[in-house]
Formats: sequence, structure tokens, C-alpha cells
Amino acid sequence: MTDFAAIGFETANECRCSVCSVGVVIVRNGAIADTFYSLIHPEPEYYQWFCRQVHGLSEADTADAPVFPLVWEQVAPLIEGLPLVAHNSAFDEGCLKAVFRVYRMDYPDYTFHDTLAASKKHFRGRLPDYQLQTVSAACGYDLRRHHHALADAEACAHIALQLL
Repeated sequence: MTDFAAIGFETANECRCSVCSVGVVIVRNGAIADTFYSLIHPEPEYYQWFCRQVHGLSEADTADAPVFPLVWEQVAPLIEGLPLVAHNSAFDEGCLKAVFRVYRMDYPDYTFHDTLAASKKHFRGRLPDYQLQTVSAACGYDLRRHHHALADAEACAHIALQLL
């Protein structure tokens, strides 16, 4: 696969619809062509302690951030016609579908590919785990800001270029 969009979300709480940041990496002809990152004002609007510990974002970071539909107006043209790739795509696809439902937006039936599943198949027990940072290191990419949505999308893009 040489043309795709790698995507990553972070959530404010246990609700998949509570996306508080998104990172997107556009790959064309096997090379990164564009990137996009935005904070998002989450819905529902509260941060769970565990989520704050994972990604470091809080209410103060997203208080003035745009709501999801405004962010997606910028993302949609970037990813148009491209398959989406995520590490553990069930999470990211679940977030996307949930937030589309919250805002009563028509979901365009995006096609998702999963680098987690691809890495399990490719490495078949040769890694201690299949977390994003472990797989990206095995693919030669140094993920330095794990759980920053854009950094995770960049790592996913590098994995996808090797494994998908």
C-alpha cells in the first residue's frame, strides 16, 4: 500500500466519542506528503484521570479547541479517497464512528487497515509485545512522543509502509 492516511485519536475519558486530539499523516506514492494535528473540544466534556496520565492533555488544553465537526471539515478533504490506517484500528475506527454519531454526521464508511494485526502476522511472536512503540522500533522508527496523536500516526504510517 503506497497511498493511505494514517490516523490516531486520543480520548478525554472512557467514552470513544470523547476525542480530544487527532493526528493524520497522508502518504502518497510511498512517502509522507502531508500531516495534520488538532486538539478537539471533547464531548462529553470531562477528563478521566487515567486518560490524562496516558496523553498528558487536560481541560485547560482543549477549553478553546474547536469541536469535532469543525476539525473534521479540515481532515475530510485530506483523506478523501484514501484508506485509513491505524494501530489497533478497532479503537480509532470506534472513536470516529462514535463521534460522528454524537454530532449526527453522516459516516462515509471509511475503510480501515490495522497495523496491529499486520504486525502480529508479520513478526509472529518475535516481539515482546505488539504495542505501537515496540512495533515501530522493530520497523526502524523511533517513536519519541507516544500517545501524541500525530506522533502515533507518524509511527503507524512508517509501520504500514513496511507491513501493508
